[in-house]
Amino acid sequence: MDSSLRFAPLTFLIALLGGGLHLAGAQPDRPVEPVFSDEQEAPKVPDSTEADTGWTYDATARLNVSQAAYKDWQEGGGLNSLSISAATGAVAQERQGDWLQLHEVRLAFGVLNQEDQALRKAEDQIRYQSSLRYQGDGFFRVFNPTVAGQLRTQFASGFDYGDDNPFEGEVEPGDPRLDQQEPPFETSSFFAPAFLTESIGLTYQPAEILTLRLGAASKQTIVVEEDFRELYGVDSEALARVEAGAEFASSLDAQLTENIRYRSDLNAFFAVNQLEEPPDVLWENEVILSVNDWLTTNLEFTALYDQTTIDAIQLRETISVGVSFTLL
Repeated sequence: MDSSLRFAPLTFLIALLGGGLHLAGAQPDRPVEPVFSDEQEAPKVPDSTEADTGWTYDATARLNVSQAAYKDWQEGGGLNSLSISAATGAVAQERQGDWLQLHEVRLAFGVLNQEDQALRKAEDQIRYQSSLRYQGDGFFRVFNPTVAGQLRTQFASGFDYGDDNPFEGEVEPGDPRLDQQEPPFETSSFFAPAFLTESIGLTYQPAEILTLRLGAASKQTIVVEEDFRELYGVDSEALARVEAGAEFASSLDAQLTENIRYRSDLNAFFAVNQLEEPPDVLWENEVILSVNDWLTTNLEFTALYDQTTIDAIQLRETISVGVSFTLL
């Protein structure tokens, strides 16, 4: 494997999977199952009249492999390639009286090896979210006070394979980072960047499949690698850029047919010092087609906009077929 893919410390991953699930944190807008599950239905939010349920756990994993090989193919256009990716998701939730807390972890990593090209990262994500939700009486029965937090980062280094050096216009002339003229250009690594958001507000659930949340929020863009800070709007002498504002989040989880499930999550952050600019938006969509209990096809579409990073809508679309299985 290419030595340029530098993995993060294993101890952090163990802490994220182990300790993170037992933190007394915040409850999200709705209980959700791991993003990589197939036919299992998302856990339902217990009614406030139900008895305490204690801790419940759910975890799944998925493995995808795709390969293409050509030899003496006269029609042309053939490019030998091999792609492997693995993903896992885990959920822990507990209910005590009118309080419901939930913690969710999503991890994924994949590589792509194409003929005459160096090994590249195809998929890389670390997601952790935690929330606490109060379902009381009267007004608070409809609009539930909610405290939520989420973390988004990656495992390994990321690269820009374009012809232009991404540091041009971001750093002062004469900076040694401008000396590199040929790609790939390293632009990210573990916790560089990492996006941490905390919010407090109200959750409204008009239907079982739809949850809406609005509240005051704080967002931190953390870049532990000094060389990358200018790329993400962080001062070269600072570890993070801190913003205050408001967050809107929506979640849709619909079983369209017996074998087709659609999930959509939208998060928008409005910074108080950037009211004249568009908000930071992350929109994730996934369609899960279940062939049987272990074979699934996943269609994923993600749109990301953060003007501080790049004044363009970033898009990612994948179609994958793989095997999935239950861990817990």
